[in-house]
Amino acid sequence: MIRDHLLLFKEFVPGKALKERALRLASEEGALIRVTTAADDEATRKHMQSAFQRDDFATWGYDTVYATRASDPNTILTGARSVICVAVPYGRKRTATVQAIDTWERHRPSRGRVSNYAWPGEDYHRRVRRVLSKIAQALDEAVGNPVTAVVCDTTPFAERAFAARAGLGWIGKHTNLISPELGSFVFLGEILTTLELPIDEPLRKTCGSCTRCITTCPTGALRGDYTIDAKRCISDITQRKDGIPRDMRPLVGTWVWGCDLCQEVCPPTRLAPGLPQDGAISAETQPELVSLLRMKSGEFKRTYKDSAMGWRGAAVLRRNAAVALGNAGDRSNVPVLVQAMNEDAHPMVRGHVAWALGRIGSPQARTALHDRYAIETDASVREEITHALSLG
Repeated sequence: MIRDHLLLFKEFVPGKALKERALRLASEEGALIRVTTAADDEATRKHMQSAFQRDDFATWGYDTVYATRASDPNTILTGARSVICVAVPYGRKRTATVQAIDTWERHRPSRGRVSNYAWPGEDYHRRVRRVLSKIAQALDEAVGNPVTAVVCDTTPFAERAFAARAGLGWIGKHTNLISPELGSFVFLGEILTTLELPIDEPLRKTCGSCTRCITTCPTGALRGDYTIDAKRCISDITQRKDGIPRDMRPLVGTWVWGCDLCQEVCPPTRLAPGLPQDGAISAETQPELVSLLRMKSGEFKRTYKDSAMGWRGAAVLRRNAAVALGNAGDRSNVPVLVQAMNEDAHPMVRGHVAWALGRIGSPQARTALHDRYAIETDASVREEITHALSLG
């Protein structure tokens, strides 16, 4: 009887009114929403399967099962009829971005670069989930029973494809969603619901002949056909848990977490009316590489546990800092690199430090490599030292 009463009440809450409520709540949070159907997306599934077959995302272990789940909302919420796609802005478009960064790197090569989304502050998963939960809870309460499920990054879901289908933006050649209002500096999240809400139409937009993101990418990760070889993407490279391929290390530059290059040069993002401007590049957003190289687990947890950089652990950041120091090429950093090669407990870090010393190639660096080889017991590190010595 109670269940029948709730279902009857549900019928008196028009989908249009519920959507307007969701729009209002999203606006209060500075977010945008659009709605699409929860129909299985066969085209997206095939697109993802093709990418996985090419090994574009080999470091993440995605497979056919993942593609099937990610393209069908009903694998997450049985009976889903609508998908509310949400975009939450996170970035700031910089004025004279490329010039500012070039100047920064010339004068401060001892600092690393961190992607906009991971700048100091709360992990974006928590922020986005709060926005999604606020909207979902309002819908559940309006109907009188649970009719929603929140999806935020960690659940298999083709969020960019559904956001594009909902008209929230279009997928650019850099493979990120581009919102006309906010550009591509947006976090995406979804609310699946059994309610039938008024849907929005996809945008009739593409990147046209623009290739700025493709020519800017240092690693050639972007193919130009709206696909990406993520194994070559600096953002993915800096987040992988194993060693960085040697041919990629020189191309990473001084990035220690993520990469914004393809988005920073994207015209719709640079001109996005809803994205605030900020030309500042500060020590807070560009950490000292030497400090990162020396960072232990306790300090890492205190500094990054609540941030988007906190999930991979201290050793990954130390590895990235070693590569960045090697690319910076400052011989004054050789002593701290030698200390790390001799004292760091993680073989992966020691191996990348050895590479950095080989890339710098000073007499002091080469002597240290020879000395370490004589006492190093880990085979992978010894092999890295051998390769580093061959660089001179």
